[in-house]
Amino acid sequence: MNSAYLTTRPEHDDTTHYLSKWCEETLSLAQVKGFKVIDLHREKAVREEVESRLKRLPACLCVFNGHGSEDTVTGHKNEPLITADKNGWLLKSKIVYAISCKSAKVLGIKSIENGAISYTGYDDDFIFFYDPNRLSKPLADETAKLFLEHSNLFITSLLKGNSVEESRKRAFNKLKENMVKMLAGDSQQANLSRFLWWNMQHFVSHGNLRETL
Repeated sequence: MNSAYLTTRPEHDDTTHYLSKWCEETLSLAQVKGFKVIDLHREKAVREEVESRLKRLPACLCVFNGHGSEDTVTGHKNEPLITADKNGWLLKSKIVYAISCKSAKVLGIKSIENGAISYTGYDDDFIFFYDPNRLSKPLADETAKLFLEHSNLFITSLLKGNSVEESRKRAFNKLKENMVKMLAGDSQQANLSRFLWWNMQHFVSHGNLRETL
């Protein structure tokens, strides 16, 4: 498989700002591992750019950060990037991870039908909380870390050569570990733990889960 890592990182609202900053940590590892990194950041996270790059990359890891729906992942200012019935075929031969709401429900399944190797994401809303006082420093936000740490672990595990199945298992266990940590915390954290449980139930993978990069 060609060693390429494409990610979209819009930053037009608080949610995408957090997802972008957390995913940024994976870029340096990808470079160290020798991957060709294609970082579609902020205004570059648009459909034209995504389509152009995917058409030229026969196989790679694709990570979409942003909002979504059952059949779509979006980018800058919620512009649709990949929609199941319009350009979902572009995910053919790709290992895909979408950190967005609901897209694994329809887009994930249809992408496999169209030849994607695997699609990991969430088949319902992906929920996370953050500390408003940490907006300028998302990576120092201990609340957000509990909800987003598993996501980085999934990506870095893939970049280190683990299979989709093993990477998802590690990420799932991190979610579980953080949920237990929250249950043992103060009342506010304990109340938030149910949302980690929700994310665990809707964190799914489709396709060939034994594949590696």
